[in-house]
Amino acid sequence: MVKTKYEEWLLKATEDPDLAAELRAVAGSEEEISDRFYRELEFGTGGLRGVIGAGTNRMNIYTIRKATQGIADYINAHCRDGSVAISHDSRIKSDLFAREAARVLAANGIKVHIYPELMPTPCLSFAVRYLKCSMGVMVTASHNPAKYNGYKAYGADGCQITNETADEVLRNIKAVNEFDNVKVMDFDEAKAKGLVSFIGEDVYEAYYACVLKQSLNAKAAAESGFKIVYTPLNGTGNKPVREILRRIGIESVTVVPEQENPDGNFPTCPFPNPEIREALKLGIELSEKTGSDLLLATDPDCDRVGISVRYNGDYKLLTGNEVGVLLLNYIASQRIEKGTMPQNPVAVKTIVTNELTTRLAEKYGIELRDVLTGFKYIGEQIGLLEAKGEEDRFVFGYEESYGYLAGTYVRDKDAVVASMLICEMAAFYSKQGKSLVDVLNGLYDTYGYHLCTQTSFAFEGEQGMANMAAIMKELSEKPAKEIGGVPVTLFNDYDARVSVDCVTGRRVPIGLPRSSVLMYGLENGCKAVIRPSGTEPKIKVYYFVVDKTEEAARAAEQSLNAAFRNLLKI
Repeated sequence: MVKTKYEEWLLKATEDPDLAAELRAVAGSEEEISDRFYRELEFGTGGLRGVIGAGTNRMNIYTIRKATQGIADYINAHCRDGSVAISHDSRIKSDLFAREAARVLAANGIKVHIYPELMPTPCLSFAVRYLKCSMGVMVTASHNPAKYNGYKAYGADGCQITNETADEVLRNIKAVNEFDNVKVMDFDEAKAKGLVSFIGEDVYEAYYACVLKQSLNAKAAAESGFKIVYTPLNGTGNKPVREILRRIGIESVTVVPEQENPDGNFPTCPFPNPEIREALKLGIELSEKTGSDLLLATDPDCDRVGISVRYNGDYKLLTGNEVGVLLLNYIASQRIEKGTMPQNPVAVKTIVTNELTTRLAEKYGIELRDVLTGFKYIGEQIGLLEAKGEEDRFVFGYEESYGYLAGTYVRDKDAVVASMLICEMAAFYSKQGKSLVDVLNGLYDTYGYHLCTQTSFAFEGEQGMANMAAIMKELSEKPAKEIGGVPVTLFNDYDARVSVDCVTGRRVPIGLPRSSVLMYGLENGCKAVIRPSGTEPKIKVYYFVVDKTEEAARAAEQSLNAAFRNLLKI
């Protein structure tokens, strides 16, 4: 099977010279050939993601076309006059992959609205809804290293597609051969026939207007004189983030020059992830030189943002959990003060996100909904509210991995609105003589120090995926009774959709979709969640510790981390 596929690609994959050269270069190497052809990239609710290169297990024009044919067949089976919005980020071949998707859709009679330049993921989610499209496609691998690219599929609601839709699209994909059953039309011909058109300025302006509606203290931002250092990490955020900050009156924005322009090689940050300190290194250095008040860093597709705050003469990085807690506290308190808090407000977080959110929701009278990991589940909750005519109840949603959303104009995380609100929030508290760190410490003084950390364990290659599956299966079938000598009092198996009280033995159904996630609640009040990554060959473990001081919490977290390494035999 592998050899046959390789020989087929040698013969037929001739349109991209990079692929043809790579296929010839691996001739005679069974290991290299197997790695490229032992499977097809899995198409799920997150679409596709993989290393750029030749083969069925790589991101290339042929895997893009095949996936898009599956989407086209889905649209034509369910929609009359179907249409799709397309955007792309700065990654290697992203613009090519976006055009290839457009060519396939047009060849299948589906109208394509494509951004004429790279644009953030939230702008794609917005365009789907604004233009009333059947689906959307975003070419991005988010924060992965430069060798990766990806392809996210969105439904008409602006959310990433559901499991049911993904399953049907996958069946369609499996039914076609990437060379023989995919329809393709010349891009210029498709434009001439009106099947492809570029998204115009009206959509850009409508998006900015919706972002600005979420503003709570633009005047404070404009009067603050704040100095901001910003890095788009060579991605899509440079124009929209700077524009939205300009519109709320923040004039002093210095962009990290080495990371300003789009560059899919990410030469100064091999891991363009705002969660990682190394990615913010140049931004922190520039902040120190300019004396900036705040550093903002958005990932390549500008749906997530990390920050560093000037505090006691240094720059302190805040985690996604910490920024999310600060934003919820700020938004809730200000909307109550200004009389704009809706009746029965709703906030949404993922099950691997800070439990301090629960305490704040109680304080402000907010209904807090827990969902599975992945922002599409937060977007889904907005959709459920919208179906009842209650979307205005949604005030905020966030996940620990630096994704935030205020407002319902998109159904994905949005670093543009988050950047605006973070700057406003910092300026607002600055007028009171407080930094964001001061505000956060005040919350810890009230509710205890909430430490949330995450460890990832890599499982590379074909065998690695099998090892991950085997580990999760064993942990599910043989639940741990204690971790690090501390009894497990609660065990949630989200794949089996059951919650077990380990003291009484009582079993309660979990009302969430099936997902390969396990949660352990410990007798000492700590909690841990383990799940395989949906986008990378990794198992992720999340630790949640609450204690009186940071020192005590970190000591407890270290014990928990060591115990899980033993549990996973790593």
